[in-house]
Amino acid sequence: MRRKKWIVAKTDKDLAAQLAQELSLDPFAALLAASRGFETIEKTEEFFDPDAPLSLDPMSIKDMDKASIRINAAIDAFELICVFGDYDCDGVTATALLYSYLEARDANVIRYIPDRLGEGYGMSLESVRKLAEMGVKLIVTVDNGVSAIEETKLAKQLGMDVVVTDHHKVGDELPDAVAVVDPHREDCPSEFKEMSGVGVAFKLVCALEGGEEDMLLAEYGDLVALGTIGDVVALTDENRVMVSRGLRLINEDPRPGIYALMISAGIADKIFSASTAAYTVCPRINAAGRMGSADKALELLLSADDDSASLIADEISNMNALRQKTETDIFVQATSMLEKNADIKNQRVIVVDGEGWHQGVVGIVAARITEKYGRPSVVISRDGENARGSGRSIEGFSIYDAIESAADVLDHFGGHTLAAGVSLKSENIDEFRRRINEFAADKEMPFAIQRVDCRLNPESVSLDIVSAMAMLEPFGTGNPQPVFGLFGVRIDEINSLSEGKHVRITVSKGSSRINALWFGMPEKKFPYSKGSRVDLAVNLDRNIYNGEERVSVIIKAMRPSDTDEEKVLHGINLFEKLARSEKLTGSEAQALIPERALQVDVFRSIKQEPLRDEQCEELCIRLGDDGENIAVINTAVAVMLEMGVLETDADGRVTVPENPRKVDLEDSAIMKRLRSCI
Repeated sequence: MRRKKWIVAKTDKDLAAQLAQELSLDPFAALLAASRGFETIEKTEEFFDPDAPLSLDPMSIKDMDKASIRINAAIDAFELICVFGDYDCDGVTATALLYSYLEARDANVIRYIPDRLGEGYGMSLESVRKLAEMGVKLIVTVDNGVSAIEETKLAKQLGMDVVVTDHHKVGDELPDAVAVVDPHREDCPSEFKEMSGVGVAFKLVCALEGGEEDMLLAEYGDLVALGTIGDVVALTDENRVMVSRGLRLINEDPRPGIYALMISAGIADKIFSASTAAYTVCPRINAAGRMGSADKALELLLSADDDSASLIADEISNMNALRQKTETDIFVQATSMLEKNADIKNQRVIVVDGEGWHQGVVGIVAARITEKYGRPSVVISRDGENARGSGRSIEGFSIYDAIESAADVLDHFGGHTLAAGVSLKSENIDEFRRRINEFAADKEMPFAIQRVDCRLNPESVSLDIVSAMAMLEPFGTGNPQPVFGLFGVRIDEINSLSEGKHVRITVSKGSSRINALWFGMPEKKFPYSKGSRVDLAVNLDRNIYNGEERVSVIIKAMRPSDTDEEKVLHGINLFEKLARSEKLTGSEAQALIPERALQVDVFRSIKQEPLRDEQCEELCIRLGDDGENIAVINTAVAVMLEMGVLETDADGRVTVPENPRKVDLEDSAIMKRLRSCI
């Protein structure tokens, strides 16, 4: 796991006290608001107002007037309208919303969601021809369409109009449609751009209805909430208001399909939050499109019958279980391939491909690859001559721009700054890998960011803080669950959980001791030892066990307390240049050559205790270094691994063999390369 860059918010305590006093806020909630940049009474009051009004005028979005005029005309003339959606949670909820509204208006309407595996994303020429044969006169896209240039041309030739509503990035050319409603258009005057596809669809419905947004939100807010959360857009401003109202609606009176999914997921008796949606309901809706047909999820959301909804919900939950297994199998294959091929693993952008990988889950696998290795990644599934893939990125690097730089070797691409999709010929994968890394070569690759909202002493951890946090919900992108920093704590105990899958540690500072859980961190890979001084970035949750409420401390990241962040990150970047075989300056090469005394110290330390920290930061601490020499320490380890003086065991630990070889480390290829650069 690549090191993250920690950013600890600076909090104006005087401002927090003012906010708490003037708005009668919980002091800790006010402190968190101040740490997140709320500097005025007005903005803070609006943020915490549970009944904040919607502020975005639908007509401020470019072409919304043209879209509403054309759709209303089609309703009045009883023309056959097709709502053309997408197979993910955002697209399915957007389809359900607009279809339900048009049906309530007695429109002549059908819906169409393409099959992910058979048809792929968005409109295709084949689907356009099919709709023309059915007599469709107007196609209204939701959550897609802004890149459907040729498909829109064909629709026009076949006598159909197209209204595009989308929220994806806009290319150099817009579709020749009656209207292209997308906040990301350069000529769109709307101040709020970060809408989901279902959010844009909701604004379309508001425009069609001529206002009445509160009434419409009471009708469709649950769908808007699920789609917005599922698409991982920022839960700020307009999105925050819509999601807050939608979650309230689900808790008070959920529609049959959503309630059936809640029962199937075992959460019907719990408060339905944004986190609940993100980790239980949205993945199930997505699973229908990934593993079977998104029509099942759409049918569920449109269902008015409890019994039929229950049957569909159970079927979708089974699809989700299959999705989880398939995703894990591919992730294991992909990481195994990367561990065996350091050249690809160490590249600035990881591109990994496999034959027959399920295309419905490669996006999730890409997200896991990016989380594990701390780098942007694209995971590609080959199907003979053709291939499709999904990319995920980290803050500070646009995967969309990187993919766009290799557009000429792709058949199709689209997406956002942090997530994108591609289709290409299998024979072009290697060239795509080269080109996307060529794009990244002249850029300083960012580290994944670990944000910390505020420092917290272990003795202050309490349920009162958890209660204060709840005032900031709903949590999600743009308004994440608060992360607290427990700095300079000592590890007293390390225990394995769930047959080694997770670890629980006991840490102390002064007289205070608390337990913390690190899910997904096997004890055998835990990089620290008893007695280590560390900083923890943690979430706090409320946990009820045997009727007793307690605070759960969940570890999100960990680092040694005694290293210098700036020195460590600089050193890791320098060593990674060596690992990627990039050109080094003479001074860089000199800084990476380990002296004999350092090599001996590294060897002796690892002989005494195996190395489990991939970045060697903990090894720096053992050697009395604050991170100043982390690059050269990493080089020393790499040289000794190359020459067989050290070895890696089955658990990924670096150890000294029983009978270490006696070699001249100057003979290593790494050392020869470094010497040649001076």
